[in-house]
Amino acid sequence: MKKQTLIFLLIMLVTSSYAHAADSVPAKIIALEKAALEKWNNGDPSGYLSLSASDVVYFDPSLPQRLNGIEALTKYYEPVKGQIHVDRYEMLHPLVQSTEKMAVLTFNLVSYQGEKASRWNCTEVYRLEDDGNWKIIQTHWSPVQPFANK
Repeated sequence: MKKQTLIFLLIMLVTSSYAHAADSVPAKIIALEKAALEKWNNGDPSGYLSLSASDVVYFDPSLPQRLNGIEALTKYYEPVKGQIHVDRYEMLHPLVQSTEKMAVLTFNLVSYQGEKASRWNCTEVYRLEDDGNWKIIQTHWSPVQPFANK
């Protein structure tokens, strides 16, 4: 009987630990994104650059095509250093869908400069690296453009 109880407790411990780890992925990913946004909103793109993998790909509505790799992203962000100032922001409807090694974060972003609001859709694909850190491997930003009333 003691052996069965011990096996049962061991199974419960392992299952509980796995469930807790799986539940923490969304919170971890959202926290990483918010930390990068905080820096970005103060003119510092380093939060996103340090969060991006070397093979990151990046889509932005101001670009004619995708950027490939951290070097291209770093070069693209260089001119915006110190140029972006957001008073406050709202990350709306964040959703993280994940597997053991991949997570996709989608959200709506509203950035405020004074009373002026900019609205964006964002998709970030994160990969769990061998060192245990989550890194962005794909970013896609697009402005929110509601359908016009006809």
